[in-house]
Amino acid sequence: MRVVRLFLFPISIAYAIVVYVRNFLFDVGIFKSNTFKTPTICVGNLSVGGTGKTPMIEYLAQLLSLENKIAVLSRGYGRKSKGFQIATKNSTVEILGDEPYQIHLKFPEITIAVDGNRSNGIKILEETIKPTIILLDDAFQHRKVKPKFSILLTAYGNLYVDDWYLPTASLRDAKNQSKRADIIVVTKCMPTISEEEQQRIIQKLKPLGHQKVFFSFLKYPEDVKSENHSISLDTLKGKEITLVTGIANPKPLVSFLVENGIKTSHLPYRDHHFFTEEEIALFNSKDFILTTEKDYVRLKGKVKNVYYLGIAHEFKGDGKQLFEAAIL
Repeated sequence: MRVVRLFLFPISIAYAIVVYVRNFLFDVGIFKSNTFKTPTICVGNLSVGGTGKTPMIEYLAQLLSLENKIAVLSRGYGRKSKGFQIATKNSTVEILGDEPYQIHLKFPEITIAVDGNRSNGIKILEETIKPTIILLDDAFQHRKVKPKFSILLTAYGNLYVDDWYLPTASLRDAKNQSKRADIIVVTKCMPTISEEEQQRIIQKLKPLGHQKVFFSFLKYPEDVKSENHSISLDTLKGKEITLVTGIANPKPLVSFLVENGIKTSHLPYRDHHFFTEEEIALFNSKDFILTTEKDYVRLKGKVKNVYYLGIAHEFKGDGKQLFEAAIL
């Protein structure tokens, strides 16, 4: 593995140079960033995957939708459709992509749209839906749009300040671009993270004067769900089940299950993986399949006895009140 990294290191240097030049051209105005009349809140990260962007979009949707007309705009990574698509009752995971489809199922009253061209997507939403707030999912590096407010996520186990560039590591944008964030959320912390550890991380991140740093951990429910049924986690203790994941970082989920006495035979797949007929047949040969909510939307109706365990962000201490106040 070390030999591979050494071989890829020159490529990562070239990648970093391209990223820095691109950002410089946006910073000096040679490349243009579009602004829009509708307030936009951007949620994103500097690395690829695994920081909890979708649960954060869901958190914001729940927070803001009571008093606002919300629209969520995503790229729709992994979808099999092209161009601008808006969620309807006939939409599928193939049309929207797994994460937008998941949000659509959970918040059917909210407009969910996908477009690889975020500027085009915002224009269409403003012309047709006229939302009062647009949530931009995974758009921090998409500099053709200048959002009103930006939330940068970084995972506790892989802070962007400790990371390196693709393909050697997982950074897809320059570390100094954290300056564009209004809020930095360190996600996937241990629930018991100490005040001293939080201060140590803040010193590493070196937030600017206008930036607030928050710490969150993943909160799991006490039951697993299928479309029409739920089972208490307690009933799974001591049993060995098959865990299927197609996410960037399944380690927190695996650790949670182990800590709760649930034995798993883990079948990991790459992020956003569309399961083949052979894989579906394998899953159907198992007595009990547990998966993530994102994977569930690609498996439901195809696999019997499949359940999912949801996740949500929970903030440390008074972080919830302070975070929501900053957003509102």
